[in-house]
Amino acid sequence: MTTFIETQKHLADHLRDPAHNAPPSDVEDRRLQIYRDLIFKNIEGFLSGGFPILRSLYCEQSWLMLVRDFIKGHRSHSPYFLEISQEFIRYLQEERGVQEGDPAFLLELAHYEWVELALDVSEEDIPRDDNGEILHTEDLLGESPVVSPLAWNLSYQYPVHHLGPEFRPDEPPEQPTFLIVYRNRHDQIQFMESNALTIRLLNLLEGEEALTGEKALRKLADEMQHPEPDALIQMGQNLLNKLQACDIIF
Repeated sequence: MTTFIETQKHLADHLRDPAHNAPPSDVEDRRLQIYRDLIFKNIEGFLSGGFPILRSLYCEQSWLMLVRDFIKGHRSHSPYFLEISQEFIRYLQEERGVQEGDPAFLLELAHYEWVELALDVSEEDIPRDDNGEILHTEDLLGESPVVSPLAWNLSYQYPVHHLGPEFRPDEPPEQPTFLIVYRNRHDQIQFMESNALTIRLLNLLEGEEALTGEKALRKLADEMQHPEPDALIQMGQNLLNKLQACDIIF
């Protein structure tokens, strides 16, 4: 006798990949079509909305084949609809492999587009003081600025923020791309082009040791063997002010 679990698996296998798995014989095809459409169209629509630039790089048939491959082969770790994008990233990283027609920057572009959704739904909050007010460091050099948990430092081989149908390089440029993606106090997702020095400064401020802005900049100057540390600190103060104005540090 067929068990309930076996019946469920038979139905699920068919809904994931109708072309290669026969439908249950005791269910009307008209009813099955409702579920086939419901699953595929919902997931495809969510991925198209979450990865619009990636979607624009594929023709209709190739994109639908990619989505079908994801649905039929990937076993999600999360049951939540909002985490489909994260599961799609896992699929691209661990399962898809190199396929003809995929851009060389597929993984990086997909990750970059996923970050916006991940920050948008993040339950982290911007730093606040003991009274619940948004933290504000008056003296960024003399005190220890706090880096927002909603500011992500990212580096990519490709200039992901410029990729699209009109610009799809086959090889990465010599210099990597550094970006800070963050959610500000108004819950808006913003992107800032950055560089290795700014990323390192933020890493120093995020370290276990609570460095003042000046100490972090002096440590950065030492690491760089900068010939004029005081000049770097002066420029660094302007950078700290800019980062604070953008809600990247507080």
